[in-house]
Amino acid sequence: MMSKSVIFDVGRVLFHWDLRHLFGQLIADPVELEWFVTHVISPEWHFQHDAGRDLDSMLAERIAEFPDHAPLIRAYRARFNETIPGPVDGMHDLVRDLHRGGVPLFVISNFGAEFWDNFRPTQPIFDLFDDLLISGREKLIKPDPAIYRLALDRFGLTPEQALFIDDVPANIAGAESVGIAGHVFTEAASTRDWLRGHGVL
Repeated sequence: MMSKSVIFDVGRVLFHWDLRHLFGQLIADPVELEWFVTHVISPEWHFQHDAGRDLDSMLAERIAEFPDHAPLIRAYRARFNETIPGPVDGMHDLVRDLHRGGVPLFVISNFGAEFWDNFRPTQPIFDLFDDLLISGREKLIKPDPAIYRLALDRFGLTPEQALFIDDVPANIAGAESVGIAGHVFTEAASTRDWLRGHGVL
């Protein structure tokens, strides 16, 4: 069987991520909280930084649009790591098991460059990975097929050598469009089963 490498997403695969983890600490009213994370600091707006947009310009624009919420908007930058409360159950054990087995490990993550630079040093689990491709640094974002082609080139892999795990079906479809086998993540046990089926556990 051909030697395989495993490529992981980060948010909602290796680590929980939700804007509510931060803003739920700052906004007591649940109705107001939901309005804030769907209209002001929303995932869709946040993803602009994942795609490489400068955070300074994003924040200045948002504060001009919602001046009454300026302190909360500034908290998004200052306290972003609080949107990431901890590891997804069982996934760091899976990473360690693969590493012990000599399986090459990689990351393709939609993650803003500034936020990644603050988050990465807090998480030694990434020391087990051979390389990490971060969308905000590359100004490419999943599911654009170009990010997967760049990853294969950067990681020195053929599509047939790569297995990709992500929680977003569209991101898996993007990987499959360039020939990478993908698994839509829901939880650790089924992910282990899928990897066993590919001979890497």
